[in-house]
This record gives sequence, C-alpha cells and structure tokens, in this order.
Amino acid sequence: MELENLNIPAINRFASLYIEQKEPVTSFFHYNINQPDVYRERLNDLAYRDFPREELTECIVSYMKDLPSSQKVEESLTKLRSGAVSVIAGQQAGLLTGPLYTIHKIITVIKLAQEQESALDHPVVPVFWIAGEDHDYQEVNHIYLEKGIEMEKKGYPERVLEKKMTSDISFDKSVMKKWVNEIIQTLGETRHTKKLVSDLNKMAEEKGNLVRFFAHLVMHLFKDYGLLVIDSAYPSLRKLEKSHFHHLIESSQSITNAVLEQQAEIRNKGFSPLLDISPKAANLFISINDERALLERVGSDFKEKNSGGAFTGEGLLEILEKAPERFSNNVVTRPMMQEWLFPTLAFIGGPGEIAYWGELKRAFEHTGLKIPPVVPRLSITIVEREVEKKMDSLGLSLTQVLIEGVSEKREDYWNSIKVPSLEEEIAELELFLQQKYTYIREKSERIGRGLDQIVDKNLSIHLHQFDYLRKRTDKALKEKHQKTFSDFAKVENCLRPNNGPQERTWNTVYFLNKYGEGFIHDLMALPMDFDGNHKIVYL
Repeated sequence: MELENLNIPAINRFASLYIEQKEPVTSFFHYNINQPDVYRERLNDLAYRDFPREELTECIVSYMKDLPSSQKVEESLTKLRSGAVSVIAGQQAGLLTGPLYTIHKIITVIKLAQEQESALDHPVVPVFWIAGEDHDYQEVNHIYLEKGIEMEKKGYPERVLEKKMTSDISFDKSVMKKWVNEIIQTLGETRHTKKLVSDLNKMAEEKGNLVRFFAHLVMHLFKDYGLLVIDSAYPSLRKLEKSHFHHLIESSQSITNAVLEQQAEIRNKGFSPLLDISPKAANLFISINDERALLERVGSDFKEKNSGGAFTGEGLLEILEKAPERFSNNVVTRPMMQEWLFPTLAFIGGPGEIAYWGELKRAFEHTGLKIPPVVPRLSITIVEREVEKKMDSLGLSLTQVLIEGVSEKREDYWNSIKVPSLEEEIAELELFLQQKYTYIREKSERIGRGLDQIVDKNLSIHLHQFDYLRKRTDKALKEKHQKTFSDFAKVENCLRPNNGPQERTWNTVYFLNKYGEGFIHDLMALPMDFDGNHKIVYL
C-alpha cells in the first residue's frame, strides 16, 4: 500500500470551514482542534468531572463477553477502569459493517487514541458506540455491489415492518447465510474467499441479531488494536443512564429551546441547520408494544406520536424507574448521554455530524457540559492499480474524478468519436422531408377532411425511423468503443459511485474478499495524519 494526501473539499461548506477552523463555524464549538494544546486542555477539563468508570467498564465487559477479544482489549478495559480517557465515534450497525466510512471512523478512533496516549503520556482507549437504538432499518438493510457497468443495490430479503430498534431485529440464520453466500459469489472467488465465507457464516450462526453480527465482525477485524464496542440500546447501559434520562425528561423543554436558539444563531451566520426539531420536541423515544415512539411535550405533559398516547411527567419517571430500557435518545440527546458516560477526549464525526453537533452547543451548556473536541474522521479513497491504469489511459486526474466524476470527460470522448457528417446527412434529410410534408399537408387539406391527420401520422412514422437510425448508429459506435466506455464506468464505479464518495457506497467485504484481512492491518499501518487532507490509498 502507498499513501498520498490530496486537498479535497468536504461535501458541505460548514464542514469545510470547520476542518480549516475558520469563523464563524468555530464559534459553535467549545474547543479549537487546531490549537496545539487542545487535548491537554480537554484532559484538564475532564479531571474535574466524575464518571461511572467501574460500572461502565463492567457494562462493556458484559456486552463484549462473547465477541472476539485480545490482550489489547483487556488492556483497554483495565485502562478505562483505572482513569483512561476515550476517543469515541458512533454509527448504525450496517450489514457486513455497512459503508466504508464506518471502517474509516474506527480507524480514526484507534489512530487518534494511539497518537494522544503517546502525546499526553496518559492512557487513551478507542471506543465505538453502536447506535443500536436507531430504527431506520432501510438505511442498513443493504449493500452495493458492482455488476457489469452498474452499482447494484443488494438488499437483505427479510422485511421489518415495525419501527423496531436495530438491536431488537433478529434474522433467520439460514436466510442470512444464503444472502452472504450470494454476495461473495457475485464478488468472485479468490484465495481469501473460503475463509471469509466460513467466518461470516459462523458469525451469522452464532449471533442471529443485526447488531451482534455487526459487533462480532468489527471486533474480528479490530480486536488487535484494543477497540471497545458498546451498543447504545444495551439494557445494562440503560440502567447506568437512568439518572440522566431523568434529567432529560425534566429538562426537555429547556434543551429544545437551547437547540432552537443555537439554530437561529447559525441561520444568522448564513448556514442552514440540519436538525429538524419542533418546539414541542422532547428529544426522547419510548418503546410501546416493541415499537419506538417519539415523545413530544404538551405543556407539562407528554404524548407519543405513533398513537397519540399521553403521559404525565410523573408517569414517565415512574416508567423510567421500573424499565429504563424502554427509553432511548434521539439525535439531540444521544451526544449528551455519551458525554455523561464516557470521559471523552475527542469525538470523531463525519461532515454531517460535525454540522449538527454545532447546533448543540447551548444544549450542552444547559446540561453543564462542553462539546468535546470534534475531530473529522479520516476521509479515505482506495485506488486499486487496475483503476489507476484505466485513469491514466483515459487521461483522467484523480482529483478531477473525486470532485467532478467522469461524466464531462466521457461526454467529450463521445463527441470526439461521433461521425459529424453522418448526423448532418440525417438531419438534412429529416429537414427536407419535413418541408415536403408541409407542402403535402397543405394540398391534402384541400382534397378532404381528415387527410391532414393521416399525413401527420405518416410523417411521425418517418421521423421515428430517423430516431431509430440515430440510436442504432450510436449503439454500433459505442459497441465499437466498448472497452473505453467500460473503463470510464469502472473508474466511476470505484472512485465516485452514485455521484458520491467511494466511502458512502462501497462495503469492506469487497476488499476482504480480494485482499484478505491483511487489508485492514495494512490500512492501520499507514501513517495517516489528522491534517484535514483526503487520504488516497493505492493498493
């Protein structure tokens, strides 16, 4: 593997300004991540706070007890119990780890933890917070595979109609194994395929649950780096969160007001907020009949949006006391819950997360917290040698492809191989025929009623044949140059699929099948700096 840095703008202006630590964006956060002493400052701030270290560590131990482990994992648990701080990121549990950016987040968490443990001479552990409380099954029930010249969505066949938390979604083990085998078959057999299929089938057989399957695969890949994982919907974690849910229920209106005030300030600075939050929002969910229902405030009471069921504040607190596992956070309150539980040295976020965390500054302050240093996750594009050669032969620059795609260059190539004289002859004949038919129509109208319609239809048939002739000649021309157009498609699929970053479409299973688990370890060995540059990894 070889590494190159490119300056590629983030996908939104807010995130781009944040990466450069420019105003007014920096004013929406508590720490400037470009300050050389920012992590020392954060470490000092954390020293004045108390955390449930023993209880939290035991909770993580319990959650990870049947996941792949290592001596490094045990060391991380000991560190957390004994005073370590954490670098943390979170993501939904996608099938087969989901899009590549999930892997990029994990790599970022581990690398920043390693870097800062050395720089601060203080233990730092990497933590991945699985958002198992999310219920948007449609976001995680598929992957994309390259099929011919297209990127094809390969959905998992079992349906989930209820608004269940992902942590509550089980799968039929035989269906999952069949689906996994179909995916690997599509990818093609390599010397790594047999082991990969065996490992994935074993995980599916042992787990039977989407989040546990995800957690097992993540730890299978990253256990040697001391990574800790926890599911936000884990019942034992909910018990630790009970007092904080109590605070969130009682302060729900104030928290919402704080977010709305921050959003107003962001709008005044020329940005559009990402969070869609109602003035009535309670920013909490409650589980009713195994479905996740969003709570809203109605005066001092609450109602849930699914059925309109109502609760008093006291009634919610009674439910919380008896069954804290029925409560879950939304996008506003999850970051605060995370900060109450973990001594967070830094939070790793993607462009969208950076933008919406900036909307939470006043809400954090209302609950007595600071937004931790928010570090952009490493943004990585993997370039295989085959793709690099195709770019060279097509005269494409990597920067151009990553920012603009290949459409313009492909269109330029198409125009260069077209036969202008042929199109001119067809167009000239078409114009001549239309002129003649105008004359014929005028004459026919004098002969009898209805003939003009027959003339128009006759002309339409001829014009349709001209279109058919154009399409057939274009098709023949493209077939003649099929290799070049296939090369354009290959570059586009690999580097800017679906007109977006590679990391949002491709899944790590493709690389694991082709290069084996060494692919992950080789990525981890690369010296990636947190300098805001886009990382290009050549295989």
